[in-house]
Amino acid sequence: MPLTSLLGSELPLIQAPMAGSQDYRLAAAVCQAGGLGSIPCAMLTPATLRQELQAIRSLTEAPFNLNFFSHVPPEPDTARETIWREALAPYYDELGVDPANIASGPGRLPFNDEAAALVKEFRPAVVSFHFGLPEQTLLERVRRSGAKILSSATTLDEALWLQERGVDAVIAQGLEAGGHRGHFLDHDLSRQLGTFALLPQLVDALSIPVIAAGGISDARGVAAAMALGAAGVQIGSAYLLCPEATTSALHRAALQSPAARHTTLTNLFSGRPARGIVNRLMRELGPLSERAPEFPLATAAIAPLRAAAEAQGRGDFSPLWAGQNIASCRPMPAAELTRELARGFA
Repeated sequence: MPLTSLLGSELPLIQAPMAGSQDYRLAAAVCQAGGLGSIPCAMLTPATLRQELQAIRSLTEAPFNLNFFSHVPPEPDTARETIWREALAPYYDELGVDPANIASGPGRLPFNDEAAALVKEFRPAVVSFHFGLPEQTLLERVRRSGAKILSSATTLDEALWLQERGVDAVIAQGLEAGGHRGHFLDHDLSRQLGTFALLPQLVDALSIPVIAAGGISDARGVAAAMALGAAGVQIGSAYLLCPEATTSALHRAALQSPAARHTTLTNLFSGRPARGIVNRLMRELGPLSERAPEFPLATAAIAPLRAAAEAQGRGDFSPLWAGQNIASCRPMPAAELTRELARGFA
């Protein structure tokens, strides 16, 4: 079955969900141009998600994707949190932040009963997951809603695991991709492959469609992915400079600067490896640190530093998520970008 028939979209192109850099407006613009727009849901309360769903439905009747995280929230670790805040203490002093006033919080929520209820009520065409899949009872509720189910795989083992559990298509997330890695079976980063090494392995081994993601930012990349057997593509970083995106001014400036040539994986901002532009915090603490609490608990201690630095016009403590290939990332309307990317399907 062609991916367009599975997703209900005109193009086999998914706009990658990008929490913190978009809302329903970007998703709707991509949908209106024939792609499958996505709404990232992990940082939304049920009330805010309802508002997003009502808003996108007011703009388009086209199918769209809701994306959820399916991680297992860790138990708070007081000792590790103390070590983490000690590592950040010099920055608190520099920026006048009182650690005693820092509120703790989960930062990002996994798919749960309330989210499943909203899926049943609004019936999106597609529901996608990151970090594996939710527990079987929740997954069955999504399936009964009629939504097609996608999830990310970063290795062949993960892709086979997802296929065995009945997903409709697998997103092959290459190492080049911006934002959080979707790995869930093995946390060994040495097992992570680039998109064009991972993609043909999955295409050859799976009987369901494989969607390429990571390092694809123009029509040439789209064509290359399709030549390697992809049923479609998922693209995120290329949309970050679109006017419909909520990307901050600091983030936009970084994306258009020479700094964007250097990205790496870091766990400092959330506790889980994610690709972003290298900034001061990553240089000084090292991009990957055992001191950072488990995902997503590292977020709380960083948040006041980020706010204080951003108020001074600095992105020293901000997660500037970006993929490795953003040379084609330009300020242009999302519909125009979608049409440009679509030339790769010709």
